[in-house]
Amino acid sequence: MSFAAPAGKRRGLRDWTELIFKDHGFLRVWWHNLHEIAPGMWRSNQPGPGRVLAAAQMGVRTIINLRGPRDDGGWQLEAEACAATGITLLDFTARSRAAPDKAMLHATRELFAEAELPALMHCKSGADRAGLMSALYLLVVEKRPAREAAQQLAWKYGHVRQAKTGLLDAFFEAYFPYEDQGMAFYDWVDNVYDPDEVTRAFQAKGWAVRLTDTILRRE
Repeated sequence: MSFAAPAGKRRGLRDWTELIFKDHGFLRVWWHNLHEIAPGMWRSNQPGPGRVLAAAQMGVRTIINLRGPRDDGGWQLEAEACAATGITLLDFTARSRAAPDKAMLHATRELFAEAELPALMHCKSGADRAGLMSALYLLVVEKRPAREAAQQLAWKYGHVRQAKTGLLDAFFEAYFPYEDQGMAFYDWVDNVYDPDEVTRAFQAKGWAVRLTDTILRRE
């Protein structure tokens, strides 16, 4: 399986309008939420064309779009900028308000194997899906302890664990005791992990849901 994105199809001013207003790109002009999580791997929020160029100048070879295949203006501009700078764009669908399913967790290994470093992965705000995948990168590729990896889901990145996005924290916390017993992560995923059980046990706070879904309008 390859996650390589198709070529973009630019639609002129419409793409810029969608990026700046519909996708709230104006909020990301100065706020990039850019962090290096491990040698050669970075995380951020949705980059515009100028930031793709800056990434290329940093030596980035791959950009991983965690928002999945799309055809909106932001994606079109990103695809065009990647093609112009020689960066490979990979599309991968991660979810911010659900316990990760097993197929996605296994696909993550294939994604990281395909991504040529240095690489940058992003979602819309760089908070939740970027946090999930950064934690998985540290856990799966860098072989860091799960408790350390899960720190990629933190308030300093914009992640709110009291909202529905806290299901991502609950996912890692479900693994902690099994890691303490020496069980490998994918053995746990295949033989123990139950996404439905994690979901049933989690309860979001109303104020946090209003913050992320209504005020911040997170994906």
